[in-house]
Amino acid sequence: MSSETSDPTGTAAPHGPLRVGLIGYGLAGSVFHAPLIAATDGLRLDTVSTSDPERQAQARAEHPQVRTVDTPQAVLDRAADLDLIVLASPNKTHVPLATAALEAGLPVVVDKPLAATAAEAEKLAALAEERGLLLSVFQNRRWDNDFRTVRRLIEDGTLGDIQRFESRFERWRPQPKGGWRESGDPEEIGGLLYDLGSHLVDQALTLFGPVVSVYAESDIRRPGAEADDDTFLALTHASGVRSHLWVSATTAMLGPRFRVLGSRAGYVKHGLDPQEAALREGLRPGTEGTEWGVEPESCRGRLGAGSSPQTGGGEPVPTLPGDYPAYYAAIARALREGGRPPVTATEAAAALRVLEAAKLSATEGRTVRIEART
Repeated sequence: MSSETSDPTGTAAPHGPLRVGLIGYGLAGSVFHAPLIAATDGLRLDTVSTSDPERQAQARAEHPQVRTVDTPQAVLDRAADLDLIVLASPNKTHVPLATAALEAGLPVVVDKPLAATAAEAEKLAALAEERGLLLSVFQNRRWDNDFRTVRRLIEDGTLGDIQRFESRFERWRPQPKGGWRESGDPEEIGGLLYDLGSHLVDQALTLFGPVVSVYAESDIRRPGAEADDDTFLALTHASGVRSHLWVSATTAMLGPRFRVLGSRAGYVKHGLDPQEAALREGLRPGTEGTEWGVEPESCRGRLGAGSSPQTGGGEPVPTLPGDYPAYYAAIARALREGGRPPVTATEAAAALRVLEAAKLSATEGRTVRIEART
């Protein structure tokens, strides 16, 4: 870690940009992390690691000031000149690379999932605490426009006591795309349960707290597919709320993104937050003339009781803007000022306990209890 911008505990001194090393420049690195880092005041994308010459050229074209290297080790070798490592590499590399970065004295942001198991996540959390270093997980979907709106409606009491929470990430992709994300090799940590399911479980835990039991159904539907592509989870929270979560690549007719039912009212929202699509199209936060994370009024969810949005029931609710930039702004603030990162490794471990229970439930066809943590 650079002595010019950081002290030995991993809290940066208040001058100069924090220099970021990014490992991986596939979808996660090029579409999410690099643009958001570049758009964050106080952060500077310094080094990108990818072994693909075309991706190296892409990184230099999109971020002219960046240096590119072939291997993760080449980034770690620059530890004295960096202030943060971001891992956007394949899932199976997260634990070894995060361990190496922490042992090199560098704070780390890891794309989800942090690890394959809660035990591995807890071990990483302990190492970060021992070294006095930040360790955070990129759960950008906490800053989706629809999730921010749901959270506000719950917190201000508009819906009353929440009884049931339904959340979906559904797609229609009848042909597998291949690659490690769809691999059946357990070492790759592929499949939708650990991919999109990581987001949905994290959101449910953020809203309603610990889970005490999990029931899951997980299938491989598409010909030639190797990993789960159609999975359902039923969670019972200690608070009494029940969360029903769907992740699927085989949904011919998409359901609502959210349906939240409370004792006073319900809220139904269709469609997806616009930020991923904007990033894929090359738009960037802070671009002049761009209202970041804002969707058309026609996409608003509806709030009501005893009626259906499909028949015009309920009132449209303005959707809060999506705010992915808030994640890295909070990372920069935590590094400079100390304090809790926006998503902790402990929270990631809690989500992984739910995902592990879901995998066991689907395999054995039974409800799995999760013991309370003390």
